[in-house]
Amino acid sequence: MEPDISIPDVVIKRLPIYARALTAMLDAGSETVSSKELALATGSTAAQIRRDLSYFGEFGKQGKGYNIPHLLDAIRDILNINERYRVVVVGAGPLGQAIARYGGFSEHGFQLSWVYDHNPERIGTTLNDVVVEDVATMPERIRAMQVRVAIIAVPASAAQEVADTLVESGVKAILNYAPAVLRVSSDVRVYDIDPVSALQALTYYLAPAPSRLRRT
Repeated sequence: MEPDISIPDVVIKRLPIYARALTAMLDAGSETVSSKELALATGSTAAQIRRDLSYFGEFGKQGKGYNIPHLLDAIRDILNINERYRVVVVGAGPLGQAIARYGGFSEHGFQLSWVYDHNPERIGTTLNDVVVEDVATMPERIRAMQVRVAIIAVPASAAQEVADTLVESGVKAILNYAPAVLRVSSDVRVYDIDPVSALQALTYYLAPAPSRLRRT
């Protein structure tokens, strides 16, 4: 399915959550689900789920709910996760090592194929059966294998240079763990994961209620 850029990004980010819940329901033997039941399983609301799904068509019937296999297949098709993607990780420091050793990628259609670093002490080491290679060889490999997905796990000072190299080599989707705002062309999608920023947002809610009031 061709992406519709008019659909809010937050809607796309909720679809994998729906897919995860539907998969669990299907594994438990359920065949149908109401929007209310799906809302309870995902921490959403029935109205939100109906609104999100309406961007892509009509999937349920009034009074009968959604057919789980049909809806799950539709969401997978929307997210283009019915095919398998090669993924490269750039950065073999502690964070990159943890990402490379994570075992959940393959079961969801992502094959972690290469890990790159510039540090001679890391090049040649093995992470989850993947040998860390010299980042200098990365562009040629990405072009040859037509890799479209990459994960950046380098310091902020190196993130933009790495992103530029990835984009020039043909990567179109980047998951960025570096605490840096990346500048990329409009045809490249970047999602940022910054644990520190997330924690700082969470600590807002730890303050006493009066301190959160707007001062005039």
